Amino acid sequence: MDQEFYQGVSRNTFKRGLILVKSANRTFNKHLDKLCLRVVSVCKLGAALPLKALRGNKTGLILLVLISTEIFNSYGIICLVIKGGEHCYYHGRVRGRPGSWAALSTCHGLQGMFSDGNFSYGIEPVGSREVRYYFWHFSNLKLMNCFFFSQIFLQVRRGQRNVQTETKYIELMIINDYEMFVQLRRSTLQTKIFAKSVVNMADLIYKEQLNTRIVLVAMETWSSENKIAIGDDALLTLRDFMKYRKESIKERCDAVHLFSGRTFMSSRSEAAYIGGICSVTRGGGINEFGSVGPMAITLCQSLGQNIGMHRNKERMTAGGCRCPDLWQGCIMDDTGYNLPRKFSRCSIDEYLRFLQQGGGSCLFNKPTKLLDPSDCGNGYVEPGEECDCGSLLECTQSGANCCKKCTLTHNAMCSNGLCCRDCKYELRGVVCRDAVNDCDIPETCTGDSSQCPHNVHKLDGYTCDAGQGRCYGGRCKTRDGQCRTLWGFNSADRFCYEKLNSEGTEKGNCGPEPGGQGWVPCNKQDVLCGLLLCTNLTERPRFGELQGKLTSLTVHHQNRYMDCRGGHAVLDDGLDLGYVENGTPCGPNMMCLEHRCLPVTTFNLSSCPGSLFSQICSHHGNCSNEVKCICDPDYTGKDCSYFNSSSSLAHVTPTGPSGTNIIIGSVAGAILLAAIILGGTGWGFKLMWINSVGKDFSLKQKRCFESGCVSRGVSCSWLG
Repeated sequence: MDQEFYQGVSRNTFKRGLILVKSANRTFNKHLDKLCLRVVSVCKLGAALPLKALRGNKTGLILLVLISTEIFNSYGIICLVIKGGEHCYYHGRVRGRPGSWAALSTCHGLQGMFSDGNFSYGIEPVGSREVRYYFWHFSNLKLMNCFFFSQIFLQVRRGQRNVQTETKYIELMIINDYEMFVQLRRSTLQTKIFAKSVVNMADLIYKEQLNTRIVLVAMETWSSENKIAIGDDALLTLRDFMKYRKESIKERCDAVHLFSGRTFMSSRSEAAYIGGICSVTRGGGINEFGSVGPMAITLCQSLGQNIGMHRNKERMTAGGCRCPDLWQGCIMDDTGYNLPRKFSRCSIDEYLRFLQQGGGSCLFNKPTKLLDPSDCGNGYVEPGEECDCGSLLECTQSGANCCKKCTLTHNAMCSNGLCCRDCKYELRGVVCRDAVNDCDIPETCTGDSSQCPHNVHKLDGYTCDAGQGRCYGGRCKTRDGQCRTLWGFNSADRFCYEKLNSEGTEKGNCGPEPGGQGWVPCNKQDVLCGLLLCTNLTERPRFGELQGKLTSLTVHHQNRYMDCRGGHAVLDDGLDLGYVENGTPCGPNMMCLEHRCLPVTTFNLSSCPGSLFSQICSHHGNCSNEVKCICDPDYTGKDCSYFNSSSSLAHVTPTGPSGTNIIIGSVAGAILLAAIILGGTGWGFKLMWINSVGKDFSLKQKRCFESGCVSRGVSCSWLG
């Protein structure tokens, strides 16, 4: 099978090393179809390493990279045939190597990363008068001697589920700053290709380990100047960037990340808001420049923080959170000697806990708009497609009987989706996504779509936890819950808050002074919205880093002793978890917001249709974060005021391409039958398909490759 790729060259031992591929032609205008290489010189080599990447919905084998000194013909030439369509970003594996993987791009050249299951390798272009590519082995970044290839021929192609099992989607927008544009030879095209290669590799990691896809929906490159001040302070740059996002970016997305060509004065290569996904003001991060592989891992880390993962070196190197692979390290760690590619069990659990607590509600909505043009086989129904069940392998697992080449098969209404079963729409009223907590709303199938409706939750202000808490951002907020999460104990008595938070000291306050010097004392009505005080504390907070001294005070009040304890637990993004969270109850019909205790009415709970006085959605539904009524079973209408006992679990008239065909077929069959019965002339009908548009290794070390072989280490939701 592989002989067509070898061009008559016998297969022999494959060896690894560093390759430099070069060409006299610097411009690649289209997807590579054939690449011929010639050996110029050879360096020290090692183990066997054949690589192939699969694009199942195309023609099978689309790329083969052979790394060897013994596979070339008598002229020292080997041709690599690259089969496939215009799509040029691939996920694949190394043939015959369990645990291997590949994330490569053949757009305008070749770049990306792959692993043989033990070590990681990279391929990327470097600046030169000729087009050149470095192939390197990540476990040995001190490059020795090299063997080179000269590119002598280039042919261009013309032409019901839970949060764990349901696929999640991060709709990502990337902004490349001016320094990034300069790093990539001042080429908007090369900058775009590089950024897409980074996202492609990060997507592979998230898909395999988190059942989450990273979908690039928009990109912007600052080719003349930066639109914000980008300085040495990563956190300050992040804050300015998120302000720019809120004020200037209109694209619908779950997170916006900055790719910067500069190096920040920080021990880490990224900064991001923890748990900020889906938020206009906190859903984003910044990532500094590196080669494709390290920058992809940096993106995995910053997005990981957005979806609730934490970075805590002490926690990761001891106890149950210890990374199992000391050599490779884990993605959210700062340990290991190779490029990490796996999340630790604790990081995955943090992500799932974040989802189960109501975070990341936007991740359950499948994208309808992608950055790239429509491409049959990418798993997303785009203009011109009736269905898209994904790659050949993905379609075989689900949807192959209903969808062929992005066209629905005969009598099929759908091919996949939470509301599609056996190529037919699920009944109206069938629950397709359960509520994960008191503040969530279960979604039900509509009966006329294969997709589960958008994931929504209750509007801020609803009571939860048996009346002890309030919903805020889809999560149930209580002081007890916050104390247990951060310190492992319940909240202290109200008297502790009244005594300490009114003093305005490090031991009790309503936040730091604007200039950072001193502390703001709480007003009497705001004491429950200041420093979080608990009955006891662990030596260290479970999340964040302890700053300053722990507050520890025992007071005597009303014939009993009370423990009042707290502390400042600061995350990487600067957020202090030691304060009572926004949305936490602070009195009858009162909630905390920015260290102030405000009436629930401030949060516009009664803005849904059919909501008057204490009545919400006519008493027959819940008001969602989209300010729409989600009606109880048997009720319908915008305000849930109409009783309709037949609305639940009822079939609806089929719609869509195949639904139309079924109706046409039924009518045609009836007419034909009538003609036969009446003895008339038989009528023939050709049913026409009606097409419609469907819907560590320290990453701070940069890899900068120079000529020769010299290297140096290296949602736009409404929530604010």
